[in-house]
Amino acid sequence: MITFRNVSISTSEQGPGVNRFTFANTDNGARWQRTILFYTALVFVSICIFLSAAHAQTVNDVNATPQKPTIVLFGDSLIAGYGLPEQDGFAPNLAESLKNAGMDANVINSGVSGDTTAAGLARLDWAMVDKPDLVVLELGANDALRGVDPAQTRSNLEKIIEKLQTTQTRILLVGMIAPPNMGKEYGAEFNSIYADLAQKYQLPLYPFFLEGVAADPGLNQGDGMHPNAKGVEIIVQKITPVVLSALNY
Repeated sequence: MITFRNVSISTSEQGPGVNRFTFANTDNGARWQRTILFYTALVFVSICIFLSAAHAQTVNDVNATPQKPTIVLFGDSLIAGYGLPEQDGFAPNLAESLKNAGMDANVINSGVSGDTTAAGLARLDWAMVDKPDLVVLELGANDALRGVDPAQTRSNLEKIIEKLQTTQTRILLVGMIAPPNMGKEYGAEFNSIYADLAQKYQLPLYPFFLEGVAADPGLNQGDGMHPNAKGVEIIVQKITPVVLSALNY
């Protein structure tokens, strides 16, 4: 900025009645000093606001309630709780067992009585709308009871697993054993499916859902195939540590 400054009249140099003016620049040093102070204050205020927001976020993260993991039990009548009151079924008992172990989880019963691996594959998309953290995959018993070609059972399970893995969903594969009346050849081909798939897809495996319960009249309903309430308790007791491990808990 430029200003005019009046100076005294010098009649000896300029003559009578003549004003002499000089130009003077505003002090540049003072101007830059004020500019630096302004931007320094602005940066300081910005840093304070950022640190305050970061502190608030940290407090919120510390105080936030941990999100419950969601577990979908995807299977047939053994998962669904066929022939039992709801409170005696596999799903509510597993949820209670996990809670007693320190894991408060949303356990969703997606078992459908009579489901084969083909039926499970067909309904997989809508059964996964809850975006689970873990799927307990228990299918194949009805394939064996109906004499479905084990190669088809294997293929259906592979498609289910691959589809789940594309969404990075953890899977606990639960195995089944073919009934003896299907013959040794059928049994050998069917029974190898689960261990093979667990190895191929690097999945945790619970080898036999009815372990400790199958063929025990005291632990099964009148049909000799579906566990009663006591049988469910044993299954839950045995599988709970495997479920926790599958969740890396």
